[in-house]
Amino acid sequence: MFPWSAPSELRKYTAKMTIPALPEPAYPDLDSMLSRKFGKEVANYFSGSPLNRVSFLRTNHSFLSAALKHPTTSFLLFNNLNPLAKDPSTLEYLRFADVQTLVGDNPYSKTEEQLLSEYNSTITIPQLLFLGLDERNKQGLTHNIYTGAPYFALDVTPKGTIISQAESLIKNLQSRGLKFLEGRIQAALPAQDAAIYAQARALLDWNARNPFCAQCGQPTLSINGGTKRTCPPKDMANLKGAIGGNVGTEPIERPDCATRKGISNVCFPRTDPTIIVAVVSSDGKRALIGRQKRWPPYWYSTLAGFVEPAESVEEAVRREVWEESGVKLGRVVIHSTQPWPYPANLMIGAIAQCIPGGEEIVLKHDPELEDARWADMDEVREALRVGTSALGESAQEGYKEGNLRLPAGTAIANQLLTAVVGGFLGEAPKM
Repeated sequence: MFPWSAPSELRKYTAKMTIPALPEPAYPDLDSMLSRKFGKEVANYFSGSPLNRVSFLRTNHSFLSAALKHPTTSFLLFNNLNPLAKDPSTLEYLRFADVQTLVGDNPYSKTEEQLLSEYNSTITIPQLLFLGLDERNKQGLTHNIYTGAPYFALDVTPKGTIISQAESLIKNLQSRGLKFLEGRIQAALPAQDAAIYAQARALLDWNARNPFCAQCGQPTLSINGGTKRTCPPKDMANLKGAIGGNVGTEPIERPDCATRKGISNVCFPRTDPTIIVAVVSSDGKRALIGRQKRWPPYWYSTLAGFVEPAESVEEAVRREVWEESGVKLGRVVIHSTQPWPYPANLMIGAIAQCIPGGEEIVLKHDPELEDARWADMDEVREALRVGTSALGESAQEGYKEGNLRLPAGTAIANQLLTAVVGGFLGEAPKM
């Protein structure tokens, strides 16, 4: 499995764009025993958010009410998971007055307990997420010891009972020259905006995919600032089964549901751990690369795949590489990680070395790859110098047609290959 497997992703990457700089890791200049032993931390695209999520304040509706209307508050809107922007590299953030017609005067005016007791599954509630505080803004909202500009994300996709309000809002925004960026992957945004976008998109996607309880099939309610969903015990709608029915005057007791018992009484966002690995030959002189049939000619990347239940990261690396290429691995080392909000992956970047005698490539196990091959380090180094870009886009000046092409710097695959050609396996610091 590769991060670019879906056709919609390929189409997005064919658009001409400038590859943005990567985020700075936390405390990049700090000297420590860990940094001296393992080298500096590597931060990948979609990480490095400037926001403090203050997750412990998500149930505090007094705080959220104040954050909603503060003059420094920003709202990032999504329509069918496409973010509002001025252009492909510039997100557009709105104020409360811009979205008030859709969200109402204050969706946090009642406690979660009150919202549960009054729940009506026939009424569509616009999905609103509290993302966090930008503490760099000293003029932002102050709550106890915390000060910062609040950030929210809002799903304005027309649906249910909010179709008219959502369509009106979208039409107004379009009249102002704004647009919702189409295409599944957004990789032209500045690093910090990309991290905010990734957090918002992943959570909005999860909420949209989980409107019903996995246990009993009844509609669920978004709580905890949009980061959890719960199955209410009562419903003002007189439901017949999971969907449909008439609105009653008194809340109707729902059938018993296991999610309302014990401590596991809410649904949490899903994150799928996925390994991605730069494999080095046993003599350290070559790197393993693979390609899918749908990719443009000469394009290769590192191998990747999902971590399965009851499997360590190291085991997943060895299994996936053997299944896809037949190559057998020994030592596996975690290099860095990358959030990948399509829809909710955490790419766990690793570097692994082949065991002596285990370098034969066999593609008959898993038919996912069209080809896999060993590339010497000089070939990889040259491709990283002039042969990288978004998938399907032109390479840099100096690239010779027919030579190896590799992912852009916004992909963790690029960082892993950069590490192995840059001395990760040598005596120098590892990162």
